[in-house]
This record gives sequence, C-alpha cells and structure tokens, in this order.
Amino acid sequence: MTEKSEHERLVQDMWRRFMISGRETKEFRRRHLFGVLPSNPRCRFCNAPFEGVGGTLMKLFYDKRRSRLNPRLCNSCENFADQYQGGVEIEMSLLFADVRGSTTLAEGMSPSEFGALIDRFYKAVSNVLIKSDALIDKLIGDQAAGIYVPGFAGGQHALRAVEASQEILRVTGHSDPDGPWIPLGAAVHTGVAFLGSVGSQDGTTDITVLGDAPNTAARLSSNAGQGEVLISEATCTAAGLNTEQMERRELELKGKSEPVAVYVSTER
Repeated sequence: MTEKSEHERLVQDMWRRFMISGRETKEFRRRHLFGVLPSNPRCRFCNAPFEGVGGTLMKLFYDKRRSRLNPRLCNSCENFADQYQGGVEIEMSLLFADVRGSTTLAEGMSPSEFGALIDRFYKAVSNVLIKSDALIDKLIGDQAAGIYVPGFAGGQHALRAVEASQEILRVTGHSDPDGPWIPLGAAVHTGVAFLGSVGSQDGTTDITVLGDAPNTAARLSSNAGQGEVLISEATCTAAGLNTEQMERRELELKGKSEPVAVYVSTER
C-alpha cells in the first residue's frame, strides 16, 4: 500500500469513527456545551458561538474564533478540515426548510425589515437544529438545512430529523390561529451520502455533505407547500413512523429517473 493510499485510509477511518461513534468523544460533549452558549452566528460543525458572551468565552478558554478563510467554521474546525481532507459514506437523515414566497415577502418590506425577518428565521431554525444534535449544513438565502448522523444524533437519526422538522413548523407559528410569522415548507430524507472535508480552488476547505441523498432532500423541500413537511418513504421506514393516516404522494423530481414517494406531515 502506498503512503498516499494509507493516509487516505486512515483519514476515512477517522471520519467513520467520528460520524458513527461521535457520542463517545469529548468533541460531542463540547458541541452540547457550545450549543447552549449565546449566541448566533456560530461554527456549523462544533457549535462554537462567534459573538456576544459566548464568543468571548470561546476566545478566552478555547482559542476559538471565526475562521478568516471560511466564515462558516471556527479556526479550529477549519484547520481540522484542511488537515484531514476526505470523508466517509454513511447513512444519514437530512432536513431542509425553505421560506415560501420570499420574493413577495421582500416586496412588501424594507430591506432592513426583510433582513430582520430572515435573521429571526435563521435563529429559530438553528436553535432547533442544535438542540436536536444536527450538523448545520447551511443557512443561506431563504433556506436552512441540517444533517443528522449516527455519531451525533444517535441510531434514531431519522426520527430525530422528523421531530425537528415538526418543531421548526411550531416555532415559526404554523400551529398558531393567526398563522405563521414566516411561511415555510420542509422535507426530510434518509439515505447514504458522503460527509467530510473538501477543498476548493481558492485554497479554502469546508465540511459538507454530497450525493444523491442531499439533492433529493433539497428537491423535496422545494415541493413542500406552506406548513407541510414532506417525509420520504425511506425516512418513514427508518424512523418507524405509522403512515396509515398520512397523505401519500409520488413526486417527479428534477434529475431523478423515478418518482419519489413521500408522506405529508402538517402542524396545524
């Protein structure tokens, strides 16, 4: 075995242990600790806050601060991603939530008002993702996404993702008599995907998820109506959900050769 292939194998083994057995590590315990500290924004991988009291504590006790190269990661996690480029294919559950009618919303508000609304959306969703032990894949535009892997969310990662999607609808007011303060649609899908560190042409590195599973989750989310969570059949099976009383749909998704079966959950 060549030196390069040996290094790649060691990196893959490290990612596999971390993503499957992460609950046994001190990094997992730190994620919980960092997650309860104020405030957003924070590192999408370790939950370290960048601002406020929490950000000050991170700098003083852990020497953690926002990376200069990748603002979505702290300096420590960016260094980790740069040092251990590679990853692993594992089963995971993915949760995507999208704002419905964001263009119309923006037209009826000043730019600062719309910015405040989206910021409130990010904070509400990220709090749910952090408390449910998700990795925050993205908070961008009018979309948020979380990754649920066995090492962080446990063996019932599919069920935790479904429960988090329902909580996101609740915290955004979809069960309130007056309606939501921001209209959302969401989706959850379970499948095998690549999770690890990848480099870009500008020399930065990022921790991300790649493959058909995240693409399917994103497509499903864009097909969800306001107040709906589309839960793929794969997720329902993995989560052990009783689907007898749930509406079933088969969706033709862009880029998919076969229809994708989903069940519809609402929070009303």
